[in-house]
Amino acid sequence: MTALVWFRDDLRIADNPALHAALANSAKHGGRVIAVYILETDTRPLGAAAKWWLHHSLLQLGEALASLGVPLTVVSGSAKSLIPELVSVAACGAVYWNRRYGVQKDADRVLRQHLENSGVCVNSFIGNLLVEPWQISTAQGAPYRVFGAFWRSVSALPPPPTVDIPAPATELPGSADKPKFPAENSAEDIADSDVNQARLSREIAALGLLPEGVSWTAGLAARWQPGEAAAQQQLHSFLDGGLRGYEKQRDYPAISATSELSPHLRWGEISPRTVLNACLARSAVARSTAEKTGIAKFLSELGWREFAWHTLFHNPSLATDPLDSRFYNMPYLEPEAAGLRAWQRGETGFALVDAGMRELWETGFMHNRVRMVTASFLTKHMLCDWRVGEAWFWDTLVDADPASNPFNWQWVAGCGVDSAPYFRIFNPESQQKRFDPAGEYVKLWCGDAAEQTERILDLPASRMRALAAYQSIK
Repeated sequence: MTALVWFRDDLRIADNPALHAALANSAKHGGRVIAVYILETDTRPLGAAAKWWLHHSLLQLGEALASLGVPLTVVSGSAKSLIPELVSVAACGAVYWNRRYGVQKDADRVLRQHLENSGVCVNSFIGNLLVEPWQISTAQGAPYRVFGAFWRSVSALPPPPTVDIPAPATELPGSADKPKFPAENSAEDIADSDVNQARLSREIAALGLLPEGVSWTAGLAARWQPGEAAAQQQLHSFLDGGLRGYEKQRDYPAISATSELSPHLRWGEISPRTVLNACLARSAVARSTAEKTGIAKFLSELGWREFAWHTLFHNPSLATDPLDSRFYNMPYLEPEAAGLRAWQRGETGFALVDAGMRELWETGFMHNRVRMVTASFLTKHMLCDWRVGEAWFWDTLVDADPASNPFNWQWVAGCGVDSAPYFRIFNPESQQKRFDPAGEYVKLWCGDAAEQTERILDLPASRMRALAAYQSIK
């Protein structure tokens, strides 16, 4: 029996329950395993930075799967038609995937029912969260809206186990019984690893994920190495050197004190269970209070990611609808093209904001403290709708995912769960004095330009305007 593993945002082989189960069952029943990734065209299109990351991550995944004897094919289109087609042409008796928790969960449910009605066994697993969203709730049976209570509830549960890297398949499918995938170059013999990788490279290139003639991707390539191997290396590097002092140093953008695992977690190149268990193991042997404190703080950041996904599960329109209904009436201003462009390009005249936006454009990333400052500046000082900023970050961040990106924008804007009060307005000048006192971060990304750029607004006046707008909807 052929088993199909459908990869989504879980581009790894370690601690991948769907892949592990498919290979384990295949070994029992003498079958084979094939894999597919679908660039889905009936959901929110990926941003440009995310596409770049996905292109390179898929290449890495293909090589890792090949070492297990599992051929990967890559196609684009609608999963609701492509998965049944793949199942049919490859004579699959079983399909495996790790569950999704956003708007796609409903489509997955419908597809599962269709496949099971056709006699196909569908197996789904928890692969990208620590806890299923329906497994925890408040005493009243409602979803958590306060992070502290949420994280205490999650932390009280036993640590979720991980699964080992699966054993390679005993034999590869031969040319006589290979599946005919709906891809332009599917006629090659997938039993030949070199030919298979060449086919996969053409399939990935055909997705058109890399922009043509755009030089900014050079900055992404200089900053990041996508893929599971890099994710594992980054985790161990952080555990070895980044935990002591993490609680305080993580707020200073000029200090390399954060884990920088967020893009790897976003694409599932490493699982949150792997990260959690590695941290708990390190904490068990930690000799200093500072290291234990750093681990606890870092795990709460992992918990914040979990909180975002649980919130999305219960609020599928998180990217478009404010969780605080009062904000439907918030008198946001229509952004002037020049002002919005100045924010996007890092030309507002406020050094910390400009440094952050330039870091974002150059590297597809921005320090977390600076993300809060730049988002507050847009939504409060500029009085611009948070959805405008969310869309820009969606296009330019390598780690923007369907949960964390809108969740964090709503938090800063004051309309999400456990949000910073709307009247908490980050002052970019005081934030710079506090967290970049020597101006190292600003100088790195702006040089002397920060002192020469004319300011696009008056801080005190724009703050008062934001507070007046909030008073109008209280």
